[in-house]
Amino acid sequence: MDGTFNENDISRVVEADRANVWHHLTQHQPFFTGADPKIIVEGKGLRVWDQKGIEHIDAVSGGVWTVNVGYGRETMGDAVRDAIVKMNFFGGTVGSIPGALFAEKLISKMPGMSRVYYANSGSEANEKAFKMVRQIAHARYGGKKHKILYRDRDYHGTTIACLSAGGQDERNAQYGPFTPGFIRVPHCLEYRKHEQDGAPEENYGEWAANQIEEIILREGPDTVGALCLEPVTAGGGVIEAPEGYWPRVAEICKKYDILLHIDEVVCGVGRTGEWFGYQHYGIQPDMVSMAKGVASGYAAISCLVTTEEVFDLFKEDTSDHLSYFRDISTFGGCTAGPAAAIENMRIIEDENLLQNTVDMGHYMVDQLKALQDKHEIIGDVRGKGLFVGAELVADRGTREPAAEAMVQAVVKDCMSQAVIIGATNRSLPGKNNTLCFSPALIATKDDIDQIVGAVDGALGRVFG
Repeated sequence: MDGTFNENDISRVVEADRANVWHHLTQHQPFFTGADPKIIVEGKGLRVWDQKGIEHIDAVSGGVWTVNVGYGRETMGDAVRDAIVKMNFFGGTVGSIPGALFAEKLISKMPGMSRVYYANSGSEANEKAFKMVRQIAHARYGGKKHKILYRDRDYHGTTIACLSAGGQDERNAQYGPFTPGFIRVPHCLEYRKHEQDGAPEENYGEWAANQIEEIILREGPDTVGALCLEPVTAGGGVIEAPEGYWPRVAEICKKYDILLHIDEVVCGVGRTGEWFGYQHYGIQPDMVSMAKGVASGYAAISCLVTTEEVFDLFKEDTSDHLSYFRDISTFGGCTAGPAAAIENMRIIEDENLLQNTVDMGHYMVDQLKALQDKHEIIGDVRGKGLFVGAELVADRGTREPAAEAMVQAVVKDCMSQAVIIGATNRSLPGKNNTLCFSPALIATKDDIDQIVGAVDGALGRVFG
């Protein structure tokens, strides 16, 4: 094969995949008992085509909230090609033209932040943040202020350390023992506050943040180095924190000298209608990790962005050969990532996609709430920008989660209609019951109508 796909050779591709590829998050046994693996062969805009030539509308941006500017962007390919032909890679101990220029552009969108550390995945970017926290603890606090707080339902990556900071027990199952020093704090999902002892009817957001302070006091503020949170929880159920939460979180971190690390791997670069999710809430983080939408999947790239104050902690004592950040990411030295990221950001700016995300996000929430009026199974609709969830419940009064098999049946039914949606999956024991939507930032009303229409039909067939 020469890389050109046509009707005569696609069956060979399917067989090569079946025989050799280990897919992510997939039980492979069905591929050996009659089912074919799905191969996506082409994409354009919000649409992708599989090996049978079937056109699908993608409501989850590549399955994992990544392709923010849509498929088939020739200028993205041109940017990557031009960069790698001129200079494809050198280890990150030196700079590159795309790396310098994207860092400058990125920082211009993040007031208060100043330094960009390049890596190649969201997990890796979060690992860098954890290592910085630990190194600061040893350099300044005799190793004591090393604990990292993370939140129930949040997710920060697949490595063992990232799973140690993972608030999704099914994702963590069978991968322990985990890295010590990671401490869980409660979630802030107001829809499920009835499951939390002492949760009030009013001012829930502030109460939820105060639960973090209680854990800090329990652990000892002199032992806690950082708090790591998603601005909008993604795979844990598309959760936007309620009013009062974020100001109180920022206040608590400042009070106890705790670094605030915001994980923007999903929310970053436009997904919520701002460049970054935290920017909706008027807070100033110390560290921000990002990946996925940074280059919309056209190249592998992640970044950990810090304040100058954090950066300065790693150059205080030049006589100490251990004082700088002794870390490297091999593929953080690639030029393809930052080159694609520059073009990705240009597209978002030139096509006014942040505003489109706000407008279409409101429209999608409104359409899903209209479905909520029609289908008793929808208990809650929530989200920010084009990052929306619909939680399915067996009973609206008790908020008992819908059966996970039936939630997955809705996803499967939509796929049979050639509409790809997501759902919380193998994350939260007994509570994988939220349908997830994250279409590309170029989505139109017609696209959203098609997505919501497919869900409407699927709910009717699955739940009656």
